[in-house]
Amino acid sequence: MRQTKNILFILFIVVGISVSMSVHLFSQQEVRIRIREGMPMIPVALPEFHFTPSSVKDNEIKNEVHQVIWNDLTYSRVFKLVPKEHYNYIKKHDPSNISYRDWASIQANILISGQVEVSQEQRIIFSMKVYDVKSERFIFGRNFGGKKEFLRLIAHRAADAVMAYFGEKPIFTSKILFVSDRDGNKEIYFMDYDGKRQRRITYNDYIDMLPSWSFDKEKVLYTSYRDGNPDLFMFHLYTGKTELISTGQANYSADWSRENDRIVYTSTRSGDAEIYIKDMKTRKEKRLTFTPAIDTSPCWSPNSREIAFISDRSGTAQVYLMDAEGSNIRRITSEGTRHDSPEWSPDGTQLAYTLMIGNGIDIYVYNLKNNTIIKLTEDARRNENPSWSPDGRHIIFSSNRSGRYQLYTVDYDGSNLRQVTSRGENKMPSWQK
Repeated sequence: MRQTKNILFILFIVVGISVSMSVHLFSQQEVRIRIREGMPMIPVALPEFHFTPSSVKDNEIKNEVHQVIWNDLTYSRVFKLVPKEHYNYIKKHDPSNISYRDWASIQANILISGQVEVSQEQRIIFSMKVYDVKSERFIFGRNFGGKKEFLRLIAHRAADAVMAYFGEKPIFTSKILFVSDRDGNKEIYFMDYDGKRQRRITYNDYIDMLPSWSFDKEKVLYTSYRDGNPDLFMFHLYTGKTELISTGQANYSADWSRENDRIVYTSTRSGDAEIYIKDMKTRKEKRLTFTPAIDTSPCWSPNSREIAFISDRSGTAQVYLMDAEGSNIRRITSEGTRHDSPEWSPDGTQLAYTLMIGNGIDIYVYNLKNNTIIKLTEDARRNENPSWSPDGRHIIFSSNRSGRYQLYTVDYDGSNLRQVTSRGENKMPSWQK
């Protein structure tokens, strides 16, 4: 029964992820615009959406699609939404007759116009058109469709399309894995980037922890005590199948290479914590570290050529780097004594990690280009397990700053802190890349 429940649950997830997206062939010619690094945020106008003539007039659906896209673009740090109150100074938006001068007068550079069609069967088609206000040109348009239950996903896809068209990495349909005890036991869950649609993946009576994504986003690596030992497992999202990957002593902190079918993880099978690589196609393994010290928390660089990890070989837990085959080991941190949880930024230029000073744990970011360090969190509590967003502009982490452990996101410069979980205690987030 439990296995059937798992499979049915996963089938629901797959259906949710596979909402259709069609491209509409508009008569206007598409114009490409790209954002250069260092440019200020682009002012965007997002007026109220309209219904198509044949649509069921469901304002709740229309307004929620609008609000989700508004929230997504506001979160992006690429676009700056023109405040809604400014729209009162110009005439109401007419999608069939764009008044570019009006939008320019309230400092909008980009205009996003949307129409919603809701059928009697509660299926949704959202049509989006994007315009360059200054040049008075149509930029691009897309249609997005699906059942009402996938309304938020439809809106996230639309916002992702805007990001992608401007040369940015889409993040709004990305998922986040985490561990929660909300149902009485520590299990693996995942959710949308904004904390919505939180769903459970594992169903057992044992502790599951330290989840991470496969490079194809279809599998989850995690450590479980289901057989009485901290073993490494792999869960297949599309089939509900669970595989044992590594057993014997403790096996944990697995990370999947983004460019090939290899994982790196920690195991104590040799008597102390060492780092291993496993080829997931051939299942052949190779041990990378050979010291009596603790070597743990390995993490692949985006190009899969280097691995960051934690070692106390110098007497204190510090961040080290090594080449993918275990050579060229070098220490990169020197301040403090208890580092943990290193993770590369998506562009490979920075490492986020935690450092314990006194009784507090905070998140720091090390810039590998200029060897500078910034402190991202400032709190007397514990801020742990940082994980970068796919675009490198945000980090999710766990913190007990509110008393119980919850998940928070923060921008790369320490601004825009927001809490994204509230039920139970929630830890060990892993953002899908």
